[in-house]
Amino acid sequence: MDHIQEITRQDGTTVLRVTGYDAARQALSERRTTKVLDVSSMGYPPDLHDAMLRQMLFLDPPDHTRLRRMVSASFTAQRIEAMRSRIDQLADELLDAMGGHETVDLIQAYAWPLPLQVICDLLGVPADSREAFRTWTTIVAAGPTRHHERPAQLTRLLAVVRGLLADRRAHPGDDLLSDLIAARDDQDRLSEDELTSMVFMLLVAGHETTVNLIGNGVFRLLEDRSRWDRVRAEPQLLATAIEEFVRYDPPLAMATSRTAAETFELAGRTVRAGTPVDISLAQAHRDENRFPNADQLQLDRHQNPHLGFGHGIHYCLGAQLARLEGRVAFTALMTRFPDLDLAVPATELTWRHDFMRGLDHLPVRTQARTSIHSGSSTRRT
Repeated sequence: MDHIQEITRQDGTTVLRVTGYDAARQALSERRTTKVLDVSSMGYPPDLHDAMLRQMLFLDPPDHTRLRRMVSASFTAQRIEAMRSRIDQLADELLDAMGGHETVDLIQAYAWPLPLQVICDLLGVPADSREAFRTWTTIVAAGPTRHHERPAQLTRLLAVVRGLLADRRAHPGDDLLSDLIAARDDQDRLSEDELTSMVFMLLVAGHETTVNLIGNGVFRLLEDRSRWDRVRAEPQLLATAIEEFVRYDPPLAMATSRTAAETFELAGRTVRAGTPVDISLAQAHRDENRFPNADQLQLDRHQNPHLGFGHGIHYCLGAQLARLEGRVAFTALMTRFPDLDLAVPATELTWRHDFMRGLDHLPVRTQARTSIHSGSSTRRT
């Protein structure tokens, strides 16, 4: 099987698409590629580019190294673990609201608002600004279909972010933004564009991917009720199940693009300098050479070195937070609604298959439904 393919994008450009696991792993950590974007064709004002893209996702060392070191100093394991009780509280509040409805869209009622509230709490975003953040992440997740809306929406959101930074500078708190601002103002290490770009990055990386993790995972458990029942009966399986959800339905289907900065060899193929390189995490995760029975979802798959959180210097800084949110979200949902069930046939659900991989909607019943067999009512289990 050819694990590197030549693909023509919709805009007519030719790229190398990496689909095999070993090649993808090498490409993710390949120092002879660059992640710095060519923004000349994006159509955004230059000031908007600078305010959004001076972030770790689109920088190479040494700038990437400096920014990651600064965020890592504030984004600690202790800070994440300290959020557990707050995540528990948020999940309970959302489930309380769901309890008043027989049928709900789990994406809109639970999978979407939970990570949004968590990342906004982490950043210190006040309640009256959170809807603007939700609007922006929705447009980003929509892919090319809403590209025309982005410049105006991003300009408005940038004003919100700058106002938030000004407020945090005047009134610092116990939040990540205050820590980052202090690092800039006291030590002159973060520029204003780096601060705003950091907010944009944390919103997307810390929100939309976790939405997909929760939504995709719940769907896979309900798609086959034996999975749901097994995890409820064996809660110790949840940790490996979450890793398998990330492998089987990676929330980020495609890694952010790279370009060869110099010529190098990848899986026996010469990649010429200047060649764009796309990495399909979704396809790499179905590589039978690395994952036996790769097309099967196995809740107890212990040998699971998936690439869903990346690899190398760009490994996801928020991976542990995403795992914590997933554990809390699944546990609380299964405890509160043990009879949760799909409200529509699985074939009626629609998926996004571009940069992100997730469900648009996930209608569920919060109570067991009844069905009529030979004139009698029986409970579905």
